[in-house]
Amino acid sequence: MSGINEFIDNEVKTNDVVLFMKGTPDFPQCGFSGKVVQILDYVGVDYKGHNVLADADLRQGIKDYSNWPTVPQLYIKGEFVGGCDIVTEMFQSGELQQALSDNGIAFKGQAA
Repeated sequence: MSGINEFIDNEVKTNDVVLFMKGTPDFPQCGFSGKVVQILDYVGVDYKGHNVLADADLRQGIKDYSNWPTVPQLYIKGEFVGGCDIVTEMFQSGELQQALSDNGIAFKGQAA
């Protein structure tokens, strides 16, 4: 499964914000993925979504890559942030917005 590992590694390192999810940003296929999409859309950050339901190797590969058993999984600048609960808590406390800002990632409502 090294090919999928290389693909994931490349995606998280070449895109500022990446969400591995069930479904797509336009059509989430689970409540947890949908909640993270809502948060990212509300914050107004550009991100790349990957549908793990479309590829069994990707679905297992992302779990192995992060050593995290569930999807969705959010990455910012190559670093694993967490799943739905962690992203929700970070958003509510302002930590998510701070992490984006600290990494130089523009989002809606950010002070210029």
